Amino acid sequence: MNPIPDPPRSRTGEDALTIAIRAAQEAGDILKSHFHGENRVTVKGKRNLVTEADLLAERGILELLRYEYPDHEIISEESGKTSSGSEYRWIIDPLDGTTNYAFGIPIFTVSIALVHEDDLLVGAVYDPLRDEMFRAQKGKGAFLNDSKISVAKERGFGMTVMGFDLGYDDLRTREMLSLANGLWSEGMTFRLIGSAALGITYVACGRIDIYFHRRIYPWDIAAAMLLVHEAGGEMTNVKGNPATVWDSSIIACGDPEKHADMVAALRKPLT
Repeated sequence: MNPIPDPPRSRTGEDALTIAIRAAQEAGDILKSHFHGENRVTVKGKRNLVTEADLLAERGILELLRYEYPDHEIISEESGKTSSGSEYRWIIDPLDGTTNYAFGIPIFTVSIALVHEDDLLVGAVYDPLRDEMFRAQKGKGAFLNDSKISVAKERGFGMTVMGFDLGYDDLRTREMLSLANGLWSEGMTFRLIGSAALGITYVACGRIDIYFHRRIYPWDIAAAMLLVHEAGGEMTNVKGNPATVWDSSIIACGDPEKHADMVAALRKPLT
């Protein structure tokens, strides 16, 4: 097996994961400083908000990445895509969990990933209020701050915790609610987290067993997907095939049996 190459170093000689962590921390500091203050909110679409803190955090991330990696492409939720022809692409969400943030619910995160073509290289998901930095580099494991993390396997007490979120699409929302109704049992409990990046990351560190989303975007899942892989879990699309950052529906899970059950459930007609 060929060794996994290290991602390219930055202009100042730092490794890519260090840059991702720094960008996430700086953005997180901005979000935290504005969280309890006045914060202008704009409606982008149905149930889809953007805050002033979103844009400030994004600006800081973009300035750092453009300085350190001027030739790399960037995809950001708020600013869209910058094209350079590079095989390397940063995928960022300066604030995942905007609705939570706008209403003062303390569950949100910053997500930053670097991909080479479609291959995930580094990822950082930062929860600034809890000062939890989830980080991973391909082939080197996944960590919460300085502690290695892994997915939950069999909990052993008859309980499965499933996280999901509803998104902005009315049809997909109804599908999700119907699916949850069909999956519910005495051994199943649900959590609507309000941040897909954090929900997937919680699979990586074993806090929940499964996370499912019916309508997702690359900036929501890129960094968290690498965390799941490096923590010993798997992410697929709804057909059970290995997921990429471009899939719009995903399942993240640590237990192969539970994952297979979830894929099977999705093949049944929704009622």
